[in-house]
Amino acid sequence: MTIILVLLLITFFYAIYHKSHRSLHMLQQNLYNENNRYLKWVLKNGKDFLCMDIIVIVISTIGLFVVFDVSLISNLCMILVILFLMLIGYTTHKNNLNDQNKKKLVITARIKRLIFTMTLLHVIPLFLCNCSINNPNTIWMLILIEGILLYLNRLVVFLAMIINIPVERLVYLHFKLKAQKKIKSMPNLKIIGITGSYGKTSSKRILSEILNVKYNALPTPKNLNTFNGLIMTINNHMDKFTDIFIAEMGAYVKGEIARLCKLVKPKYGIITRIGTAHLESFGSQENIQKGKFELIESLPSDGFGVLNADDPLQTSYHIKNNVRIIWVGIDNEEVDVRAKNIKCSGKGTTFDVVFKDDPKEYKIETHLLGRHNVYNILAAIACGKEFGIEMEDLQRAISNVRAVEHRLEIKKLGNFYQIDDAYNSNPIGAQNACEILKMMPGMKIVVTPGMIELGAKEDEYNEAFGEQIAQAADLVILIGEKKTKPIKEGLLKKGFEEEKIIVFNDVRDAFPVIMKEAQDKEVYALFENDLPDTFNEK
Repeated sequence: MTIILVLLLITFFYAIYHKSHRSLHMLQQNLYNENNRYLKWVLKNGKDFLCMDIIVIVISTIGLFVVFDVSLISNLCMILVILFLMLIGYTTHKNNLNDQNKKKLVITARIKRLIFTMTLLHVIPLFLCNCSINNPNTIWMLILIEGILLYLNRLVVFLAMIINIPVERLVYLHFKLKAQKKIKSMPNLKIIGITGSYGKTSSKRILSEILNVKYNALPTPKNLNTFNGLIMTINNHMDKFTDIFIAEMGAYVKGEIARLCKLVKPKYGIITRIGTAHLESFGSQENIQKGKFELIESLPSDGFGVLNADDPLQTSYHIKNNVRIIWVGIDNEEVDVRAKNIKCSGKGTTFDVVFKDDPKEYKIETHLLGRHNVYNILAAIACGKEFGIEMEDLQRAISNVRAVEHRLEIKKLGNFYQIDDAYNSNPIGAQNACEILKMMPGMKIVVTPGMIELGAKEDEYNEAFGEQIAQAADLVILIGEKKTKPIKEGLLKKGFEEEKIIVFNDVRDAFPVIMKEAQDKEVYALFENDLPDTFNEK
């Protein structure tokens, strides 16, 4: 009996470990339930429980009613539980390995604290049951409780997060005060905020490349654009040699940008483009517009904001402070900084820049693709000029900028040119990507699972995306039959041949098809969006 009990405990924690890994990963991806994102994920994936968990609970319940004390039947039931627990752990582990995660679970200090609290939640039943190897009834009670906790693992993770809230608030307050103290100790530090529905990371990277010609500029790493991300960047990366801090600011609801501005107090600001990203959490287009302009309205009168004059949601907004605005654009000829003669190829983009009241045109060459990147470059040039950087230095810096990973990044393999735009697609970005693909030579292929987090208009936007693809692609590979139905409808609506539409459930299946086409001709394949780890089509 002792051996069976030990095996039970080992296999329970084996299964719990692997199930908790997935739940903690999703909690982290959903920003620790910010705006109830984790709970929404749990509800959306409510059926995604292993039926073997239920079997463990059923067998445990039967075990409670076994009339024999330490009978053969009771021992056999326990052995069955052990086998099923091993199977649960192995299956979950295998599923975790097969997941195509863009971001792995990061074992941070917060995750470690959650693991500790979760361990307590699973250990407490051991003491409550007063488990004894000579009392099968208490052992079966323990098995039943642990089986239920295993089945409700996602909610156990959530409960652990709730229990840890007081501790996390103290930790958060400590690091917040530390970050504010550091910024206050650097009176000469220039702070630039960047926000928008799309293009924040690319804009930040271009601006950093330009400003580092003359200054020591610190951009927020990768996509650390939340409150905690800014605090982490300030505390871990900023030092006395930092001249300029470029703070990327993301938001899911109105008021978040204002909160970020209150923390870092930017003097300068850039809005890239306002669209429909996170429409579901913002609630309306108007809320998105107001949310983004919280950056501009937080700037002091001696600072400046850079806005896009080709974006109607920026030109139509009535700014409630008197900060100076620098307008950039392509179509609008009355702007302060304008791009013209734009040309794209497999090598990148070229265009001319003209400044208001300056008749001279300046040639720009960049490895970056797309009209939206031209806007990002224009905003960076506007800032660079304001910070006293010469045009020759700006041109040279722009020519050295490389694409951000998974954002219209070109990868070449023989005759196969992959245009990797897999990071969080949106309607405007997807349209830009299709326009870029259309300009490429050779055979054109689009690989996509569609767009998500677009609220009630999601199907409408995906159908429009299908219509855009039809005008750019020779072959379409859709990933996920259910989710891509609106795209297929849009393709067929525009007369695209159904025989040239392939549907897979795994993006990896697309590569053999593409490589076969690339055997005797050049192929340009646009990989548009890669659904986040929190999405699961079943």
